[in-house]
Amino acid sequence: MTGTQKVVTRFAPSPTGYLHIGGARTALFNWLFARHHGGRFLLRIEDTDRERSTQGAIDAIFEGLNWLGLGWDEEPVYQFSRQEKHRAAAEKLIAEGKAYYCYCSPQELEEMREKARAEGRPPRYDGTWRDRDPGEAPAGVKPVVRFKAPQEGETVVRDHVLGDIRIANNQLDDLILLRSDGTPTYMLSVVVDDVDMGITHIIRGDDHLTNAARQSQLYAALGWTPPEFAHVPLIHGPDGAKLSKRHGALGVEAYRDMGYLPEAMRNYLVRLGWSHGDDEVFSTEQAIEWFGLENIGKSPARFDFAKLENLNGIYIRQGNDETLADQTLQLMNRLEGWPEDAGLRAKLIEAMPGLKERAKTLIELGKGAEYLRVTRPIPLDEKAQKLLNDDARATLKKLHEVLAALPDWETGALEAAVRQFTEDMGLKLGKVAQPLRAALTGGSTSPGIFDVLVSLGREESLGRIEDQAG
Repeated sequence: MTGTQKVVTRFAPSPTGYLHIGGARTALFNWLFARHHGGRFLLRIEDTDRERSTQGAIDAIFEGLNWLGLGWDEEPVYQFSRQEKHRAAAEKLIAEGKAYYCYCSPQELEEMREKARAEGRPPRYDGTWRDRDPGEAPAGVKPVVRFKAPQEGETVVRDHVLGDIRIANNQLDDLILLRSDGTPTYMLSVVVDDVDMGITHIIRGDDHLTNAARQSQLYAALGWTPPEFAHVPLIHGPDGAKLSKRHGALGVEAYRDMGYLPEAMRNYLVRLGWSHGDDEVFSTEQAIEWFGLENIGKSPARFDFAKLENLNGIYIRQGNDETLADQTLQLMNRLEGWPEDAGLRAKLIEAMPGLKERAKTLIELGKGAEYLRVTRPIPLDEKAQKLLNDDARATLKKLHEVLAALPDWETGALEAAVRQFTEDMGLKLGKVAQPLRAALTGGSTSPGIFDVLVSLGREESLGRIEDQAG
């Protein structure tokens, strides 16, 4: 890359399903590399497979990238709309004798493959029409256009991650550029689009290595300089096997709905296959500052839900209480129909310091905050019912009188009053705090009991205690 050339990267998903976690990492690496160099990050929707491409999948890609905070710098490019440019490139190659019409029938191609298998060779096109006179073409057959690939020597892919990859040219057959109906194939479209969009660096999974060799041949035949390549090893499951749904090969929206924070997902994904010393927890600004292709590993990364969850817990504990409250309310509204309620939001913000200490996801924050939503008389779970025996109820009745007399309903005053009460009663704090927690929340676990009293407020707290007092 020349010193004056600005970095331009792209993320080019096929809209045939959700934005999976591997695609999200590819997008993130491209986004970080562009941001690090002050360049541009572009989005191209590779929708040439018309039968499988759907608007729903396109929407899911946009939504997933937006949730992750990976904004693109220009209007998305739709590959299908650029067919004329792709066809023009194929026609240029035909005119220069670098591509040709192939009239093989599906039956002939199948026989070719079977013969190759029988002889222990890879099933590839054998070049039947490579040098034949088109005048011999059978009547009524619509031909495909094939690339006249080099047959001798080797193609070298210079890769920032894997080094020089050498592929013998006799391993690559004459790929199809235009189908018999005239539509361009993926391989041709990608080359034309990357040059037209000014892409300087292609960062993608190493499952594209063979494509890189084929595309390098096409760049050369068209007289174009290829972008620089960086092929990233794929993500595996914790057991080292190819990532599957049981490992976490889910759509990005599934992680959103499991209560992960976008900033935690970015931090986790960038560490899947890239490193900066021993740093594990760092901001997106730091990732932009540090990111480079030289620190991408050569081995597959392993996806680990436990690590993601722990990292998310760190981000929750460091998070802004108001922001966390809004994120929790939005998620619980979408998943469980929580109302958009300003009063509940205020209570949630008040309770957040205690809630976030024990939560690793927004779902756990929501579950922990259920006590703020329930209406009196609140339901008691099994453990709460056991805690509220006759002695406990009698204790709560006396405690109610003490708390009702308090002039200030704030943490310090409440804690001092409860501790003094337990001392006066000759009880340990747990003997008072656990039944009090059960009466206030309907369960046996919650944030600190004084935080609970403050977040519920005087009237609601006293009412709940009174409901359970003997």
